[in-house]
Amino acid sequence: MATLNDVAKKANVSKMTVSRVINHPEQVTDELKTLVIQAMKELNYRPNTAAKALVNNRTLVIKFFILEKMSTTEPYYMNLLTGIAKGLEAEQYSLQLVTQNNFDIGLCDGYIMTGVRQKDYEWISRATKPVVLFGENDRGYDFIDTDNKQGVSAATQHVLDLGYEKVVYIGIDINEKFEKSRESGYKEVMEKNHKETTAFHFKNHSSLSSQFIEENWHLFEPNTAFVCSSDRLALGIERGILKMNGSIPNDYGIVGHDGVFLDQIAYPRLTTMRQPVVEMGEACAKMILKKIAENGKSQGNLVFESTLVERESTRKKS
Repeated sequence: MATLNDVAKKANVSKMTVSRVINHPEQVTDELKTLVIQAMKELNYRPNTAAKALVNNRTLVIKFFILEKMSTTEPYYMNLLTGIAKGLEAEQYSLQLVTQNNFDIGLCDGYIMTGVRQKDYEWISRATKPVVLFGENDRGYDFIDTDNKQGVSAATQHVLDLGYEKVVYIGIDINEKFEKSRESGYKEVMEKNHKETTAFHFKNHSSLSSQFIEENWHLFEPNTAFVCSSDRLALGIERGILKMNGSIPNDYGIVGHDGVFLDQIAYPRLTTMRQPVVEMGEACAKMILKKIAENGKSQGNLVFESTLVERESTRKKS
């Protein structure tokens, strides 16, 4: 196995120069970097990751905070974790999962956080390491998310194009930026099509949206579609309609939002706006690592478009 000394001899430079190319490339000329990198490739030399981390005062650990009170086995989070792990593995970083807002559990180089709510920002402001949020926010924190407005806009326009006369929005009862963006997408499309808006909000539990339909069935005439802020709420709407003997999709249409597992186990299967959650998780990892490398420099935000997946909960295009 090639050593640092072997690389130095091959490139005809000192061991100190090789070490600088590996640990502090900004201190070395492009010419020297080229010589050393070429020698490393020819010798198939791989720097000792642990030693490099020690030199750069790194732990090679990223903490992932799930602040929403939901199970970490939730399919959505499993997909997100897969993406984050994939992005970190490329740089030989480890991932530590944390489910409580506590910065004092072990050392790390940075934080990725999801499920952040308004009450959490005061605590987050005390972070001494770089932070990236998974989720849209209006507090200036770097974030990764889908284009929430675009997703619900597309869902709303889709059911109108299918001929549903009335479109009802079923939102999450929460005062957060992502939910406001989703509802604004619905309202904008409805107003553009000169349609009346109707919205109801619940905590993100299918039992609540199902119960609502059962108790208020008289409000919803046939030829109504429900555009939902989550697949979980959409699942409840579907169950409620079926319990009241409503016909899906002929008389009632349903579109969810997320596209992670629940849309597939529903019956009829849900039409939904699918978020590329694995890819978004990988983007979170890349963003936090870049932010660490750049000493906490702001990275801005990156949004992904969700895509419409048509299934049996909405009519087919004629």
